[in-house]
Amino acid sequence: MTGQMILANRLTDGRVVFLAADGRWVDDIAGGAVATAPGVASQLLATARVAESRNAVIEPCLIDIRQVAGHRQPVAWREAIRATGPTVRTDLPA
Repeated sequence: MTGQMILANRLTDGRVVFLAADGRWVDDIAGGAVATAPGVASQLLATARVAESRNAVIEPCLIDIRQVAGHRQPVAWREAIRATGPTVRTDLPA
């Protein structure tokens, strides 16, 4: 399966989030809505832009995804890194 999802950063904490089908923002890629048709992708992006105008998220964008071994995975390397979390250790003091 291939499709598109909305990815953005939540303004309260900067975390990467995904737009769910019910309009909520979720931390896990598995909970995000997947668009398999261009019209659906445009609708998701419009919903995300409304959330951006309300300062819930910043820079929402459509990303291409694919299904790999039963899990959603961004196609682009940059988005794959963003979707899996920070690349630095967060358990060490600053």
